[in-house]
Amino acid sequence: MAQNLKNAQYFAFQWHITDECDQRCKHCYIFAEGHPDLVTMNWEQMKHVFFNALEFCEKFARLPYFYITGGDPILHPHFWDLLELCHEHEIPFTLMGNPFHLTAENVRRMRELGCDKYQMSIDGTEKTHDWFRKPGSFKTTLEKIRLINEAGITSVIMTTVSGTNIEEIPAVIDAVVAAEAQVYAFARYVPTSDGKGKEKSDWYISPERYRDFLTKIDKIYADYESKDCKTYFNRKDHLWTLFDYEQGRFKIPDDTKEGMIYGGCNCGNCHITILPTGDIYACRRVASSRVGNAFTDHLFEVWTSAKMEGFREYGKFSKCAKCELLPYCRGCPAVASGSNGGDFYAADPQCWKMVG
Repeated sequence: MAQNLKNAQYFAFQWHITDECDQRCKHCYIFAEGHPDLVTMNWEQMKHVFFNALEFCEKFARLPYFYITGGDPILHPHFWDLLELCHEHEIPFTLMGNPFHLTAENVRRMRELGCDKYQMSIDGTEKTHDWFRKPGSFKTTLEKIRLINEAGITSVIMTTVSGTNIEEIPAVIDAVVAAEAQVYAFARYVPTSDGKGKEKSDWYISPERYRDFLTKIDKIYADYESKDCKTYFNRKDHLWTLFDYEQGRFKIPDDTKEGMIYGGCNCGNCHITILPTGDIYACRRVASSRVGNAFTDHLFEVWTSAKMEGFREYGKFSKCAKCELLPYCRGCPAVASGSNGGDFYAADPQCWKMVG
């Protein structure tokens, strides 16, 4: 790593190295609506992408940070080679995968090679979670949190919230806290077909219901935070900004400059996604956001391309552009896009704020 970048800000690459996976999750982008082929990068392609990302960071004076995922990345035949390469170049990374192949020995090795966090998913109570993923997944996931913690890796649990499991999230939080996961967060389900984003779908959540949900979760978080709780609650969904604004916990700074973006959705700002095909996406959760290919294009050129600029036209947001929270929130354009026929700038379907 270049010495002149030691104090630079990080740039995140969500890197899907394989589609191979032990599960067939009902809300997965790969399997939810069918998938013709399972793709895995070969080792030469992986090295090319790796150094392409390093070139990007050199050009923009950023530090690379990899979120290595799949599928389940540990199933890739060159998984350990990639981790060795990251270690050689002193590049930290998070692994986002399944619990099934984790052992005390290989988790310790992950840590030695620079793994910062290991993220797994819990998507409901045991019956619901195992219906989403596969039998035994719930118990195995909770059991492996201890191994991750003992290795010195930060254990992260994520939940995908939809109308099918929203009432179970308080119980999920209780289970995650009891297992001593170090970080917990949830994000909303992005519809993988037009029908799943409609009001008649079991997956749908109305704006009012979602606001009530955040109110309930906020109280649960506050209660745990007042105790000796080992879990940090990451308020990941950008609608938390709107919630906190209404609660008086977030105030728009007096020095906010018109035309500047200070927070909210990071699409087009500080991360990109690379799939096993090499395809580059502005956001993995936005199906229409392909902007290039990491096997053939320089990432730094893609970043400043017209296609990428198409995701930075903040005045196009049909609802958010009329809201004073535009520089700080913008909800989730991925959820909006998945619910509105691919329109990235459509209104977030769970945003309850009335704007003129």
